[in-house]
Amino acid sequence: MVSPVGTRIARAKRDRAGALIGYLPVGFPTLEQSIDAAVALVENGVDVLELGLPYTDPVMDGPVIQRATQTALENGFRLRDAFTAVEAIRSRVDAPILLMTYWNPVVQYGVDRFADDLVSAGGAGLITPDLTVDSGAPWLAASDRTGLDRVFLAAPTSTGERLELAVTNSRGFVYVVSTMGVTGARSDVDASARTLVDRLRAVGSTSACVGIGISTGEQVAEVLEYADGAIVGSALVRALSEDGVQGAAKVAASLAVGTRR
Repeated sequence: MVSPVGTRIARAKRDRAGALIGYLPVGFPTLEQSIDAAVALVENGVDVLELGLPYTDPVMDGPVIQRATQTALENGFRLRDAFTAVEAIRSRVDAPILLMTYWNPVVQYGVDRFADDLVSAGGAGLITPDLTVDSGAPWLAASDRTGLDRVFLAAPTSTGERLELAVTNSRGFVYVVSTMGVTGARSDVDASARTLVDRLRAVGSTSACVGIGISTGEQVAEVLEYADGAIVGSALVRALSEDGVQGAAKVAASLAVGTRR
């Protein structure tokens, strides 16, 4: 299957140093503003959008993203708003959109229904941080049926067998968790990410993107020395929270500098 996300990352690697993937939660601070912010990220150098679904028990998200998603929930976010956002963003900019979601909301919505509605909205696929390959048979089947990308995570503690499963079953890229713990901008990107990408290459990965801890253009450039993409979330969410859509756009532009050769 042709992967829209994998194709965009490959193009970024061909034309520049690699891809910039930007995360924002849907519905923060409002649904309309989250749509405008996502569009602004693409207009300022983001190659792939990662839109998070607000969730009441975010085991992976750090404090900046947790506060934003809580605001979205308090403002009445409903899961169907994610499809509305994807469709609206895709009508304005040409960038593949992945939804990042914990697995329970997908199950509650209905796996096949979720996949069909995401395709209808123009989405590219899912990042599922708490779903392992060996427990993901319904999603593997639904994504194969619909052609959606599926992104599994790899961590420094993952065994060789787990890494091979992630590489074999991911479509688009493998999400490299560069540090153990929750998300959040850090002054230094963990050196273990480089080792983890090397381990993924050894089991056949051709598209590995590093997230958790990246907050500057310099860190983006550092990551793209060995990885295919750099994923930024907290720095963009903080900018949106403090300075609105224009603030998020400004940070995106500064991060995109790191993708230049």
